[in-house]
Amino acid sequence: MGPGTRLPLQGGLPPADAPAGPVVEIACDESGFSGTNLLDPATPVIAHASVDLTAVEATALLTSLRAGFRFSPHEFKSRQFLRAPEFVEAREWFLAALRGRAHVHLVDKQLFLATRVVDLLIAEPSYAAGTRLAPAYREAALALYRVGRAAGVDWTAFLAAFVDMLRTKRRDRAGDGSVDRFLRARDALARHAPTDAVLTGLDRARVAAVQARLYADDRSIPHRWNRCCRRWPRPCCPGAVADGGCWSSTTSRAR
Repeated sequence: MGPGTRLPLQGGLPPADAPAGPVVEIACDESGFSGTNLLDPATPVIAHASVDLTAVEATALLTSLRAGFRFSPHEFKSRQFLRAPEFVEAREWFLAALRGRAHVHLVDKQLFLATRVVDLLIAEPSYAAGTRLAPAYREAALALYRVGRAAGVDWTAFLAAFVDMLRTKRRDRAGDGSVDRFLRARDALARHAPTDAVLTGLDRARVAAVQARLYADDRSIPHRWNRCCRRWPRPCCPGAVADGGCWSSTTSRAR
C-alpha cells in the first residue's frame, strides 16, 4: 500500500487497485439515529443523505446562502433553517441549487423492523438482509406493517419484544424468557389479523433456533446479521446502500 493511499474513514480494507480514472467522492450524513431505541416516537424515521459537491462548490454554496439570506457567518442551525417561516425562500433556493447533486433516503423504522422480522424469522438470512428485503417477501412485510399500524400498542409491544430478543450481547438468552415474550406479543398482535402470513408463520422452534444461532456466532448467518443483532438492527444500513446505488448509477467511480 503506497503512502498516498487513503483508507476508509470508518475502517475496512483499502482499495485493492488504484482507481482508474477520476474518482467522485461522496459526502454522507444521517439524521434521526436513536441508538438502541428504534421505537423512539420523536424520531420515527432515519434519513441518510449524500452530496457529490466538491469542497469548493460547497463553500461557494454556503457563502451565497449566507450573503443572500442574512444567516450567521459562523454556524448554521438546522432547526432554524428548516422550520423558521421566514426562511422559506432560502430553503427553496437551497434545494434548487442542490437539484441533481444530492440524494436522500428515508427509512421508516417500524417498517424496517417489520422487514427484519421477515428476513430473519421467516426467510433464511442472506447477505442482502439488513440492507434491503428480497422481492419475494416485500408484500408480506408491508402487510404486516399495515396490520401493525392499525393495531396501536400491540404493534409497538411486538416490535419491542423482537428487538429485545435479538440483543444477545454475547450471552446465552435461552433461559431468559425473551422468546416467550416475543411469541406472546405475536399472539396479541395476531388478534388484529388472525390470517396474516407472517404472524401465522412465526414458529417457536424456528424463533428459538435463530436466537441460539446468533448467540453461537453461527457463520452460516451472514456476518452483517450477527454483528447488527448483537446490538440492534441498524436502519442506517439500507440508507447507505441506497446512496451507494444512486451514485454508482450516475458515475463510474464513486466512493
